[in-house]
Amino acid sequence: MKTPRCSGPVNRREFMRVGALAVGGLTLAEVMAGRAAAGASRKDTSVILIYLNGGPSHMETYDLKPEAPLAYRSVFPAIKTNVPGIELCELFPLQAKLADKFAIVRSCHHTMSSHSDGGIQVMTGKTPAVPDPTSQSKSAHPDIGHVASKFRGPVTPSMPAYVSNLGRVGHTRPNYIGVEHGSMTSAGNSPLGRMATGRDGEGLNDRRSLLNQFDNFRHGLDLRGNVAGTDGFRQQAFDMLTSARAATAFDLAKEGDAVRDRYGRHTWGSSCLLARRLAEAGTAVTTVSFNTPKSGQEFTNWDDHILNARRPGHFARYMKVRLPYMDQALSALIEDIYKRDLDKRIMVVVMGEFGRTPRLSSNKDGTGRNHWPQAYSVLFSGGGLRTGQIVGATNSKGEYPAHRPYTPEDVLATMYQHLGIDHRAHLIDYSGRPIQILANGKPIPELI
Repeated sequence: MKTPRCSGPVNRREFMRVGALAVGGLTLAEVMAGRAAAGASRKDTSVILIYLNGGPSHMETYDLKPEAPLAYRSVFPAIKTNVPGIELCELFPLQAKLADKFAIVRSCHHTMSSHSDGGIQVMTGKTPAVPDPTSQSKSAHPDIGHVASKFRGPVTPSMPAYVSNLGRVGHTRPNYIGVEHGSMTSAGNSPLGRMATGRDGEGLNDRRSLLNQFDNFRHGLDLRGNVAGTDGFRQQAFDMLTSARAATAFDLAKEGDAVRDRYGRHTWGSSCLLARRLAEAGTAVTTVSFNTPKSGQEFTNWDDHILNARRPGHFARYMKVRLPYMDQALSALIEDIYKRDLDKRIMVVVMGEFGRTPRLSSNKDGTGRNHWPQAYSVLFSGGGLRTGQIVGATNSKGEYPAHRPYTPEDVLATMYQHLGIDHRAHLIDYSGRPIQILANGKPIPELI
């Protein structure tokens, strides 16, 4: 075996370069300092939020309405699950075997019909003051991950509190609580981030050189003591950046082939497996983007209007490709969490920014469903919740909540309660005014 070439000790400049993570340009030391100043309390729980970019159709996933008129009902048949009375899309056979391990809230609703405004609403619980139909609005308030970073921090000091690969989804920012509470991206130029990048998830398989960088970096610092004399926050930054725990958590090669195959060798599968590893290692909030599982002409996101991604035809054609990838990745995550006895520690939440119009739209270019915030479904699993049930209901055509209506604030309050954060607590905005984390909303009682 060829012995790796020794690159010599790592100097202070290199330490600072590697320590600059994708958190608004701040160094890890500054992130740590801000987190300590927040006086965050800790609790051994975490949330994995799977975000379906574009707004998934509740009619083709979790609220099919097979008895509705033809212009409304799902284009896919429903199948039974292992819980009597719960039916799912026929393209979710793996989830159907695990229905006792999740709950579906079918009666969620809000009023924001553009992607960014809807994303802001479901991620922050705050209604944008000036809705932007072009989907270019930016959040004025932090999202759940930012708040968790401020109030909680990570379970263990060597792990980031908030990891996200949502990119600009929801256009959320930490804003007045400080950029030090921004997410660490599972992409970008940080050593940890590069470990979780790659086309179609394949970059997650090839990180030997990155692991060598970790080892060489840690080795050089340990041998020469280059961090001697740095203040406590820089020491914490060093501990996170060079900890075996953090490097191991991001290293999917630690998983066996059977596990990798079960999750799926694609972006969604690899991202869900990474999220489980991060949550298990101590990250408080991990957000996973379900945009497209792979690259290619046959793949589109969840924005299933006519000509989504400028591709003509019936939207069912693209959903038939997309839904099995979701079924594989999500069912593997849920199954894994329960198998590893993490179902009380880790809560999994699956949602998009809204649902889709119950009435189908058709023209010469194809058939699809448009934006519809008036009704959508959210899936919950783990978190010590009462699962194996349907909560709430929409009317016979899937248009509006007909029973037990719930809002994004209620969904977020349920997650905050699991994280041990009082959603009624106040933040201080730029003008010095107190702002409640959630002005309204309460944990969904049927789940607790």
